[in-house]
Amino acid sequence: MKKDTEGIVLRETKTSYNRRMILLFTKDYGKISAGTSLGERGKTKSALALQHFTFGRYVLHEGRNSYNIDSAEVVRSFYGIGENVDKYFNGSYVLEFTGKVLEENVPMPAVFNLLVDFFEVLEGREKGFGTLVLAYQAKLFRYLGVVPVLDRCAVCGKTVEKPLFSVTDGGVICQDCARDEALIYPINFDIIDAFKYFISNPLKKLENIALNEETGRLMQQITREYAAYHLDASNIKSESMV
Repeated sequence: MKKDTEGIVLRETKTSYNRRMILLFTKDYGKISAGTSLGERGKTKSALALQHFTFGRYVLHEGRNSYNIDSAEVVRSFYGIGENVDKYFNGSYVLEFTGKVLEENVPMPAVFNLLVDFFEVLEGREKGFGTLVLAYQAKLFRYLGVVPVLDRCAVCGKTVEKPLFSVTDGGVICQDCARDEALIYPINFDIIDAFKYFISNPLKKLENIALNEETGRLMQQITREYAAYHLDASNIKSESMV
């Protein structure tokens, strides 16, 4: 059976006989693994469409237990990401992170569009790449149904005056509900407001926004622990590069 879909390459692995396995995030079928014998070098439309940071269209052959990519062409290439080292590392981290948290064969068109928007904004951005990554992850939490509780205590439901962030409880908690554990972080309302802003606004509205270094580092630590606990997103190889 032939299937035509838009997609983004998340990862590729070389196998035997000049074949590759492509982890492809498709708009219509979600995350799938597909083999291909299409050439990886050169400037053919197929070769270009199988590169990272490319939004492509793919013709798939669905077998009984697997997919094969029969042909591919570029819809849009975000080649500018690869021309800047920091952009490249941040973009690579987002690809790996996305591949880690998505389930196989579950269509997520909203996440697909979010990833395309991320590429577009990242390519045009001159600094503050980490802020953009955090915004992407915060929005991804919402789409995956694990958005943290931010407007009240996640345990007792009361209004929080001196907030803590509990990874295991799933959001902000009050001092009375705090327990002695490693995954609780003292935070301020700037971090809560940043999370709320990221979740509720499109990425394109964040083009000129960048967190200060201290706030950004703490949010990054919280976000990574939160993703590891709630989405099993740990052991991400590119994490150390951003």
